[in-house]
Amino acid sequence: MNQLTPPLPDTYRHQGQRRALARELRQRGIHDERVLAAMAAVPRHLFFDPAFENHAYQEKAFPIGEGQTISQPYTVAYQSQLLKIQPSHRILEIGTGSGYQCAVLLQLTDDVYSMEYNPVLFARSRQHLAALGATRAELHCGDGSLGWPAAAPYDGILVTAGSPGLPPALLRQLRIGGRLVIPVGDASTQRMVRVTREGPDAFVREEFDTFRFVPLRGAGGWDNQ
Repeated sequence: MNQLTPPLPDTYRHQGQRRALARELRQRGIHDERVLAAMAAVPRHLFFDPAFENHAYQEKAFPIGEGQTISQPYTVAYQSQLLKIQPSHRILEIGTGSGYQCAVLLQLTDDVYSMEYNPVLFARSRQHLAALGATRAELHCGDGSLGWPAAAPYDGILVTAGSPGLPPALLRQLRIGGRLVIPVGDASTQRMVRVTREGPDAFVREEFDTFRFVPLRGAGGWDNQ
């Protein structure tokens, strides 16, 4: 996988905090060893302003500007585990945000595409990922609810924003056997949904726990409601 070689400080204390975080995630039900190893590898504090570094390994979301947040570690691990990513998989992330989830995905496969709707966050996350040496992801600023058809089909699509429904464009861009993981619901709470494409027009939907995400923007999200 793409190795993270951050030029900024990643101390023994930070590494110990990540090992403790991985243990906590295991206790909460994250059992995929590759996901746990990815969570222990990615220096989450480097996605924070230095003034808020002490919050980086706490189990909470945190504002990153532009009305968006960096998801809490459990949420990142939960969605990653639901995708069942293998090293050969091509993954599309909708909502680059801070870049943290993208960095975790790059620990699981080298073939990652990520889209961000907000141009300010897009520029910032691209800088963060470059500073970490996590440069293998293909990044694009645009309407993620419409997907990235040029690179389709995908083995997995992960949406990091709450959607009012299942965006048809994302379903079409799944490979047969591929999985879409997306929070679906209203503006306050969403149910985590996994959709597996079993044939050209055959999809199996599963529902999991309740979460709270920022709204999915774009023609296939809340902008069309």
